[in-house]
Formats: sequence, structure tokens, C-alpha cells
Amino acid sequence: MAEATARAAGAERGRENRRMLTRLSIVAVVMFGFGFAMVPFYEKICLALGVNSLVERAEAPANTQVDTARTVIIELDANAHNMPWRFRSLTPHLEVHPGELVHVEYEIANVRSAPVTGQAVPSYGPALAGQYFRKLECFCFTQQTLAAGETRRLPVTFVVDASLPREVHTVTLSYTFFEVAGLKGKS
Repeated sequence: MAEATARAAGAERGRENRRMLTRLSIVAVVMFGFGFAMVPFYEKICLALGVNSLVERAEAPANTQVDTARTVIIELDANAHNMPWRFRSLTPHLEVHPGELVHVEYEIANVRSAPVTGQAVPSYGPALAGQYFRKLECFCFTQQTLAAGETRRLPVTFVVDASLPREVHTVTLSYTFFEVAGLKGKS
């Protein structure tokens, strides 16, 4: 009798264990499905609220319409003030439509036998044109360190705002590199 009771208790424990395993398996599958469902749900919430955007940049101009009715000549100037660098624009001038996204490159070479760190400072002619330039990418945002004999291409991506006064037909964008004192080639 005791043996039969023990077997019945063991069988009952086995059934309870199988039920518990089934319940835990169902919970695991539901949690896994919920995790998958959260990805598109999260993206839709972020898009609706305008948060956590990995593709939008805050500094992008609000007016993205291109004014194809007019063109502005952009002259690109490059200078290295008392530095052992050769610095030039790969495109000395170009014609752009206000509102158009423009990408240009500069080339810089360190002719010194030691590393040098410099910082570019932009200037505009006429001076009022500076407020209509929106740079999205520019080497002037950070200091540049070039190893001895190194040559590098430096990008600039910008938009000339369509609200640039109509009487401005030519804009000069000039960069002057200055050596950063005290770094001696360290960044």
C-alpha cells in the first residue's frame, strides 16, 4: 500500500512538473514574440514623438526647396597661415542653385618632417553671406593633425540658403589654417 501511494505521488509530481514546464515554455514563447513585436512598435512611437531619430540631423536647413531659377557662383579659397602645409580646393569655383546640397573637397599636405596640428577658420565675402551658409559637414569643425609628409582630402558639405539676397551673385568661401600652438602634432 505504501508503495502504491508512493508511485501515485511520484506520478502526480511528474504531471505537475510537465504542466509547469508547459506553462514556462508558453511564457518564454510569448516573451520572445513580444520582444519581436516591440521593435516596429518602438520605431513608430519614436517617429510619432520625434525622438531618437538616427537619420534626421538638427542642423539641416528647414527649407529644402532648390531655387533653380537662379545660380550663385561659389569661389573656394584656401590658405595656410605661416604653416608648412600645402592647402588647396580641388574645385576652385562652382555654380550652385540656392537650396542645393553641395559637396566639395580640399586637399592638404604637411611638408614638414614632423607632425603638425592646425585649425581652419572660415570667412565669407561678402560678409553677410556667412549667415546664409549651412555647413552639414566640415573639416573646420575639428582640429586636424597631419603626420610628416601626409596628404589628406577634407570634405565640406553645405547648402546656400534660398533666402540669400538676390543681389548677391558671387560668394567667396575662404578657409585659413592656423597652427594650434603647444600641441606639436598631438591631438
